[in-house]
Amino acid sequence: MPLNVLLTHFVRGIISLRVRMGVALIFERLGTKMNHTELLQSVQAPINESIPELSPGDAVSVHLKIKEGDRERIQIFKGTLLYVRGSGNDASFTVRRTASNGIGVERTFLMRSPRIEKVDVERHTKVRRSRLYFLRELTGKRARLKQRF
Repeated sequence: MPLNVLLTHFVRGIISLRVRMGVALIFERLGTKMNHTELLQSVQAPINESIPELSPGDAVSVHLKIKEGDRERIQIFKGTLLYVRGSGNDASFTVRRTASNGIGVERTFLMRSPRIEKVDVERHTKVRRSRLYFLRELTGKRARLKQRF
């Protein structure tokens, strides 16, 4: 198996501990002294500086780069932040907005995605939960959250 395929499997966490130790042995034979944390940091995506500190309940607008053919444009997705999960490469956040006829649309974005142009936090709200799944059942005025100043 080629080295880049082994690295991909290693980073995804799919392979077992024995194979991980095999990857470490391969690096030793190649003359590269790298432990597992250094290996993971070497393949991590760069942090997207245009994403501020986010917390559940924030009213945000996410500016996305959309590619259509050879053109690229910015699309804005406005909504309420339901939750933030993970850390490192797989960190993500989910935003929910109400589309036409009261139909809710949820979209999950990767924190380190280069497709995100910027994230604007329009208002902070006071919530007592880290995952706002209860907003899925609420509509209209019941779905409002109190603003935090």
